[in-house]
Amino acid sequence: MNQHSQVATDSDVYTRKTSNRWVQLVFGIICMALVANLQYAWTLFVSPIEAKNHWGMAAIQLSFSIFILVETWLVPIEGWLVDKFGPRPVIAVGAIFAGAGWVIDAYATSLPELYFAAVVAGIGAGCVYGTCVGNALKWFPDKRGLAAGLTAAGFGAGAALTVIPIANMIRLSGYEHAFLFFGLFQGALIFILAMFMVRPKAPAGVQPKLRVVTTKVDYTSGRMIKTPVFWLIYLLFVAVAAGGLMATAQIGPIAKDYGLAKLPMTVLGFITLPLLTMTLSIDNLANGFTRPLCGFISDRIGRENTMFIVFLGEGLSMLGLMKFGHEPVAFMTFAALIFLFWGEIFSIFPAICADTFGVKFAAGNAGTLYTAKGTASLLVPLASVLSAHGNWDQVFIAAAVITIAAAVAAKFVLAPMRKRFIESGNEKQEESVSGAPLQNAGVAI
Repeated sequence: MNQHSQVATDSDVYTRKTSNRWVQLVFGIICMALVANLQYAWTLFVSPIEAKNHWGMAAIQLSFSIFILVETWLVPIEGWLVDKFGPRPVIAVGAIFAGAGWVIDAYATSLPELYFAAVVAGIGAGCVYGTCVGNALKWFPDKRGLAAGLTAAGFGAGAALTVIPIANMIRLSGYEHAFLFFGLFQGALIFILAMFMVRPKAPAGVQPKLRVVTTKVDYTSGRMIKTPVFWLIYLLFVAVAAGGLMATAQIGPIAKDYGLAKLPMTVLGFITLPLLTMTLSIDNLANGFTRPLCGFISDRIGRENTMFIVFLGEGLSMLGLMKFGHEPVAFMTFAALIFLFWGEIFSIFPAICADTFGVKFAAGNAGTLYTAKGTASLLVPLASVLSAHGNWDQVFIAAAVITIAAAVAAKFVLAPMRKRFIESGNEKQEESVSGAPLQNAGVAI
């Protein structure tokens, strides 16, 4: 009897420790870091795949677009599964698919096989990404921007730890071996971490104390997509994500066309690496750093104010890369700034979604909004067409204009529109005697 009681006590202590919201946040960050290579290390594989198979750069980059589309467009379904069954089974399945995607890439001998691998990897990445972000929003209703930012930082900066090993493995053993080794390694670790993931016992155990406008109503995804304010947020997400995705997928080809990719660069006086490898490491660090930073800032000064500053910065950085990027140090600097000003969208947009539409269905709602990244990815192959013969100016100008326009729209159109929407919803809830009328409208109290 005593032994049974001791086992139960030990189990309770373990459950309490792993159910701590900061522990859950750390688990989510690690999972995101492990799945990040599926997107951010892809550019390292493009040229080696082309050199061996001669399929054409645009055809190979279509695989990247397929990956992004699958990753993002299935997240609403994966988010619904998280809201219903919790994070553990969804992340576990995601781990299997994430690992299998790169294993298939390792053995792909045709474009259809490469595209199939992109589908498999996209399902895996979406399961992990959507689950971890949605879970963070639920655990931290009082620090939504910061929690979403820290979680997304794992996805942004995680690849920085493995860019150099992957690049070295591709150079020494071939891209096939790198796909196989890292696919199995990353998939196995994510699966193990999935076993420790739990959801909060209540949707909102801590009340928000943010300097941002927040709703008191929990909207289902079906109700959310019927509101004009959602589609404005969605449009801004697409506009800003497009430029960043083009940089993410094309930074390798851009460096090659500028004649800089293999240029040796020395940092700290003793570390010498090819410019492209060093640039990717710095870019991923900047991409990860900005997510919690801007999430934290947006908790303090407001979502739209932060969006105005960083979107404007991204547009100007693209113009800077176009103007000065042929010089090695300038290329590295402006590439890092693009990632710095772009990466924050993956903390600010989930946070603004929860602020506007509630936290109870946060995983599904944030997943629905996240499909904007997939829509934006459709422009990535277009960049290869516009940049024919190594001229990237048209790509940079178009992306910069769209991003700067998004900055202005966020400040002067979205901010007042979203405020009116939230205030109207809160007033209707306060006037309602019971939850029945809003339930029938597709909103859960």
